[in-house]
Amino acid sequence: MATHAKAGPGRRPAGSGTRDCILKAARQCFAELGHDRTTVRGVAARAGVDAALIFHYFGSKQQLLAQATELPFDPAAALHRLLDGPRGSTGRRLTAWVMEVLEEPESRTRMTALIRAAAAEDAAAQQIRERITRQILTPLAAGLDAEEPELRATLIGAHLFGLVMARQIVELPLPTVDGRATLVDAVSPVIQHYLTGDLHVREGIGDGD
Repeated sequence: MATHAKAGPGRRPAGSGTRDCILKAARQCFAELGHDRTTVRGVAARAGVDAALIFHYFGSKQQLLAQATELPFDPAAALHRLLDGPRGSTGRRLTAWVMEVLEEPESRTRMTALIRAAAAEDAAAQQIRERITRQILTPLAAGLDAEEPELRATLIGAHLFGLVMARQIVELPLPTVDGRATLVDAVSPVIQHYLTGDLHVREGIGDGD
């Protein structure tokens, strides 16, 4: 029979809701501090549990990261939604959907934690490549009958991940909820070009005199 670590004074014991409480605390820590500066002790302190309970439920910091940064959406459902509409407005739907995800507090915390972690942890970077680039962005470009869907997906991913990094981590003064339409108007034409435009510069363009 498995044994649980005894909770210290004022600490939550193992039981109903403890695992979810740890995950919530871990998401907040990973989002605020990144992978390297987040510690098991720090997560335990924020969750109000003994650190041993984290190893009991998750086994390691890496496994805690993997579960704390699970995507807040289903890639297949997202892809279906993005393909459902005129080809020429797909870039706008994609940009608006990303902004929508970032405006929901829980989703924003998860995505910020995932992107922070991806800079230092191979497992998080792999999750972005697999779940977002390969399961959403590449099939999205392919579903629009665009040539070189992998290249298009990479360009879109770099642009959108950079936008999330600038907005949520670097905290550049980009429009937030009230200015969402402005941000979508500014970004979506670029995303549309990546999705369906000509990616190759024609000879003579931009060559100068």
